[in-house]
Amino acid sequence: MPISASRVSVVVFFGGQSSEHEISCLTTIGVLGALDASRFEAHGVGITKDGRWVRYSAADLASLLASGQAMPVVDDTLPEAVLTHDSGRVWLSTRGGDRMTDTVTVDVALPLLHGPFGEDGTIQGLFEMLGLRYVGAGVAASAIGMDKHLMKIAFASAGLTVEPYLVLGPDSAQCSPVAAVVDSPLHYPVYVKPARGGSSVGISKVLEPDDLDGAVALARAHDPKVIIEQGIEDAREIECAVLGPAPGGGRGARASHPCEIVVHNEQRFYDYQAKYVTTEADVVVPADLSADLMTGVQQAAVRGFEAIGAEGLARVDFLVRGDGRIVINEINTMPGFTEISAFPRMWQADGMSYPALIADLIDQALARPVGVVR
Repeated sequence: MPISASRVSVVVFFGGQSSEHEISCLTTIGVLGALDASRFEAHGVGITKDGRWVRYSAADLASLLASGQAMPVVDDTLPEAVLTHDSGRVWLSTRGGDRMTDTVTVDVALPLLHGPFGEDGTIQGLFEMLGLRYVGAGVAASAIGMDKHLMKIAFASAGLTVEPYLVLGPDSAQCSPVAAVVDSPLHYPVYVKPARGGSSVGISKVLEPDDLDGAVALARAHDPKVIIEQGIEDAREIECAVLGPAPGGGRGARASHPCEIVVHNEQRFYDYQAKYVTTEADVVVPADLSADLMTGVQQAAVRGFEAIGAEGLARVDFLVRGDGRIVINEINTMPGFTEISAFPRMWQADGMSYPALIADLIDQALARPVGVVR
């Protein structure tokens, strides 16, 4: 069916090769359910766990929405999807043997991919080469925002408070993590994380040296580069949503009212289970903060967003210490959009509906130039 000239053709990319494949599918279900069909026509490209692109028709997307799976995955039986460009236009087709069928013009890409090969600048580079507008951060900002080490360097350079940390690169695999911590400013508890990952996959809270080697091995299973961060026991977990300038003349990035993550499990650790499987955590929207703390978090969120050169959207995570100090923890340039995700809930609490939020992001993408690596 040809695309109506009055509607914008949006291709949603989801799934992917990272450990967050299922979370990406959940995010996509949430976004598709909120996409304004009177303005946007959705097409789908699912990326299987082995990296194959498959074409999701309107009917396939509807089936994904209605699947009801707790942890959906991309259907690898669907036909291959192909993106091409010609004469300044980008096309999405289905490949069948040596033939291209069901070809449509693409106006904007909506990459709802979490983790490596989606949130790290790789697919953004492809979009830049094609001259295809896309939602979210550019190549450099995506890469920095994916790497917890590089983002902390950017934050510190912008004058934001960052707690002590230690990086174990691939060349330090034979070194003793326990000895490295002893020789650093860190003290237990610490958090051990893959440097480039999300959704708390591969992350451990370590209370004593005997558990450190196992935590590092778990993190290395997801990324050869590991970061060990100082744990803060008296801190509140505060998150703030950021949007780029409003389409049509906005003057700067916008910060929502923050939320607070209240964890009920024994270790007070907001891990993968607490985020997506159990009811061990509450997202309190908005957070109960003093006016000064509220403003401080919002200003720091915008500074963090700008420090890495982000565009479109981000969720910036903080630890607010008992004495009121605001410590920036990390930034997520493609936060989750599931029903329980904090990012859309923060904007909804500020009066922006889910459909309006998605439209805002697409309009930002349509307003930005293409073909210039950002």
